[in-house]
Amino acid sequence: MHDGDPREETDVLVVGGGPAGATAAALLARQGFGVTLLEKARFPRYHIGESLLPSLLPLLDLLGAREAVERRGFVRKTGAFYDWGGQEWALRFDGLGPGAPYSFQVVRGEFDRTLLDHARDQGVRVHEETAVRAVEFDDDEGRATAGEWISAAGHQGVTSFRYLVDASGRAGLLTARQLRTRRFHDAFRNVATWGYWRGAKPAPDAPEGAIRLYSLPDHGWFWAIPLHDGTVSVGLVTDKHSFTEGRRLLGGTDAFYADRLARTPALAGLLADADRVTGLRVESDYSYVADKFCGPGWFAAGDAACFLDPLLSTGVHLAMHSGMLAAASIAATLRRDVGESEAASFYQGAYRHAYERLLVLVGAFYDIHQGRDDHFRRAQRLSHRDQRPLRLHESFLHIVTGMEDLHDTQGDTVARLFGALKEPLAGHERVGLGGHGASAMTPWPTEPEHAVAGLRLTLEPHLGLSRADA
Repeated sequence: MHDGDPREETDVLVVGGGPAGATAAALLARQGFGVTLLEKARFPRYHIGESLLPSLLPLLDLLGAREAVERRGFVRKTGAFYDWGGQEWALRFDGLGPGAPYSFQVVRGEFDRTLLDHARDQGVRVHEETAVRAVEFDDDEGRATAGEWISAAGHQGVTSFRYLVDASGRAGLLTARQLRTRRFHDAFRNVATWGYWRGAKPAPDAPEGAIRLYSLPDHGWFWAIPLHDGTVSVGLVTDKHSFTEGRRLLGGTDAFYADRLARTPALAGLLADADRVTGLRVESDYSYVADKFCGPGWFAAGDAACFLDPLLSTGVHLAMHSGMLAAASIAATLRRDVGESEAASFYQGAYRHAYERLLVLVGAFYDIHQGRDDHFRRAQRLSHRDQRPLRLHESFLHIVTGMEDLHDTQGDTVARLFGALKEPLAGHERVGLGGHGASAMTPWPTEPEHAVAGLRLTLEPHLGLSRADA
């Protein structure tokens, strides 16, 4: 690529080699389309988002990558454990139904490299250390047509495409930088601070390999994620005001993190004989959504389109799910099975449905002890600017009542899931809890009754879309 003609062509250009980009690229290449993937970093590279959901398994099977991931030896995550608001719960994934008995706690650098290497094996032309600086648009039609790139070695060029998948993550090549359509959620202007510990004790009563979540008595919560390298990722999430004031009063980030850990005795006890073996990392303002997830000639997938508070571990779930939906939409259009505008409506609707459901669940979880009326008020506060495009009122009512979501549930999945989530550990007061794992059962819109914009997802004889009444 870098030694030939500086202007090249491809069916699909994918920007970003993380889970969203690698998923979309591999699925399209497996169907015989020409796919070029440009990634600005050299893998493996560090990334947060280590706790994955059971929805990963069918996606890995569709990719043909499950065996490669299993070989990495990641911790098997069989559930989640909560010490939340004075109550304790254990959620075991083997109660969620067939096909989702476990997931993984991963070192993201290794996991992401495994997916990117798999994309190479499927025929994707992968170029690392190559940054896309801008996307060219046709002046008359407003259609994305080419990507301008530069490599770490200083080579420059332009790659023309029929379709672009923007999987550039938080950097948001299109949504944040060029189109500027990204909006942050006022209710989730939070800050995450985390580091890695060695020598932590296992949590009693927690499922094997579980993520552990601990709420603070005032504002915030901790995660604790066991990893296969023997460390535990321990992160604090709090609102921006509490973080800023805490650092000012206590003298810095390390002091604030230590103070909040001391206020979480259950977690502090597990870390009593452990050592923090890394410095602390900080990220803020990480809950956002773009106004549009696609446009003429382009699709935004994963974090480039939207991201939520990490409470429910939804980052990789949304990334790979959207990568699959983008691949299906592009493949169906390139084969002329459906029209381009139809495919775009399907993608916008399907990805938006998955996202809005999680948005409401996160808000409900934070107020779970206040009753359904307060949950609804929280959803209204979340959606003050988003209510109309996201239809949060409708989604919220269907989720919290245990009814089928009109857009993305099958059978009695939601009712069964919330039944399981309401079961506390033996000997503890029965207090309702909605949370981790709910998104794991988001089914794919393959059945006519779950069609989006009149289209449904097809897996056989190839990944794509078909009309719901066909």
